[in-house]
Amino acid sequence: MQITFLDSSTLSPSDLDLSALEALGSLSSHPTTSPAQTIERCQNTHIIITNKVLLTPELFAACPDLKLVLVAATGVNCVDLDAAKFHHIPVCNVAGYSSASVAQHTIALLLNLATNVHRYAAEASLWHQSPIFTRLDHPAFELAGKSIGIAGLGDIGGAVARIARSLGMTVHALGREGSTNSSEIPRLDHHTFFSTSDVLSLHCPLTPQTEHLINAETLSLMKPTTLLLNTSRGPLIDEPALATALRQHTIAGAGLDVLSTEPPSPQNPLLAPDLLASGRLLITPHTAWISRESRQRLVHGLTSNLQAFLNGTPTNRVA
Repeated sequence: MQITFLDSSTLSPSDLDLSALEALGSLSSHPTTSPAQTIERCQNTHIIITNKVLLTPELFAACPDLKLVLVAATGVNCVDLDAAKFHHIPVCNVAGYSSASVAQHTIALLLNLATNVHRYAAEASLWHQSPIFTRLDHPAFELAGKSIGIAGLGDIGGAVARIARSLGMTVHALGREGSTNSSEIPRLDHHTFFSTSDVLSLHCPLTPQTEHLINAETLSLMKPTTLLLNTSRGPLIDEPALATALRQHTIAGAGLDVLSTEPPSPQNPLLAPDLLASGRLLITPHTAWISRESRQRLVHGLTSNLQAFLNGTPTNRVA
């Protein structure tokens, strides 16, 4: 079997063990693939692995030998699923591989915003100027006794809830139509959720219902001391509205690992120099998932999906 990985650099595979995957076929890895190169590289392959490279109807029509698409991610928006179904090509994804890493990163953003570690660490050279043994230039507060509201109680949201509780925080979730309070985490209505949370953490999928969940209206409901976290999907936030809220101190701060377009345009309103210099906005470049353990689990998931397909019982099939 010929296996073509179109954008292997997204996994930074140099520190990973790919031997199990390589044992299942002849693996050809391309660090990146442009739209103009995609069809040429896939025409004689049996298995395509993609993380972000788009697989279009034209590609499926031009690749008669193609038997399977493996998405090296949970989201499958890079694949035209209708075209895959039309050509009877199974599409399989990998879920849950990064839950621990993303939860860890979420809490790291929160701890930095609560303690201002990032600002003090960047100013270590100023310590000697202090007339006392410490510096008190940037405020800090305890998370114990504060509340965290979680939008999306899947694997990652649940992991964040457990860590938050270990820090002494109370946890509640955003209720949605049809949801109940059957779990140990109470679900709150829209107004109560946004108006009472000391911290808001987003872990829901991007759908027409959740796009711009954070907007001028929901931001106006928040306390001026609220911290917003997003390690899920960039379009969950109306970015101009958040930029305005930060400047007007409608909320206290935000920690983001995702933006609406990635890589972002330099004109993205959240990359404005005044916001980045404020210390109240932390942005990391979609790195919440990148631990070696997470990436190795992703490779294991790809391998398991391919082995299941070869055994005649495809798993994690989304199309």
